[in-house]
Amino acid sequence: MYDVSRSLIYALAKSARLKRLASRYGMAHAGSFARRFVPGETFEEILEPARALEAAGFLLTLDHLGENVQSFDETTMAARDYVQLIDAIVASGIDSNISLKLTKLGADIDHATCIDNMRRILTAAQRHDCYVRIDMENSPYTELTFDVFETLWRLEYRNIGVALQAYLHRTAGDVRRMNELGARVRLVKGAYKEPATVAHQAKSEVDAAFLRFHVCLDDTRERTFIGDRDAPITEFCGLRDQFIGVRSAIQEAEVALAVQLCESVRRSNHG
Repeated sequence: MYDVSRSLIYALAKSARLKRLASRYGMAHAGSFARRFVPGETFEEILEPARALEAAGFLLTLDHLGENVQSFDETTMAARDYVQLIDAIVASGIDSNISLKLTKLGADIDHATCIDNMRRILTAAQRHDCYVRIDMENSPYTELTFDVFETLWRLEYRNIGVALQAYLHRTAGDVRRMNELGARVRLVKGAYKEPATVAHQAKSEVDAAFLRFHVCLDDTRERTFIGDRDAPITEFCGLRDQFIGVRSAIQEAEVALAVQLCESVRRSNHG
């Protein structure tokens, strides 16, 4: 079931036609099926639910959905959209960060262009003390993502973090890599369909890996986000953090938007 669900979600994400249908019918009115997960298609539409989440003790991360753009113009537009999103967040008064995928910023097209677009976004975010997280994509992009992240880290950007996917066989090494930097990370299980040579296939194996890496990331606990909605997993992480006396194990729950993705992150001291 775990494997089938992951395959289905990935197929839906890659289908432009299904995206259009979901936007047309799933977002048609307040009671539409997609509204359960998607508060809106514009920044203005998400403000009310975002403020409600914030009032309930959640942190917010916003993201323009999309990946694998095909032209330099599209990458420039994507970077501009993120800068405008940061400005809109500040103007709205909500306390939010942003997350993004590198293939939307040109990673498929030109490495230098991707770096330049990221620098533009990070510089805008720095002005407002805004944190930017790079979300991880499927395994062909994993090393590229870390390369871009480490390049930006060497350029002294510290308002940046990256996601780690527990189901990948390589992640133990990436945990050590990020620990050595002292970088912010978001630990997730992984959502892409990957072969057995690359990733664990059984849910039990993925869960075990997630818990191992949660423990391994203890020395960066002040910079670690827990990105999982599986109650036994999040309860274990929360209880263990209380036992060892840390307060920063932040559990994330996602609320998708058709144009932006709003991830609500529960503050640990209210959880």
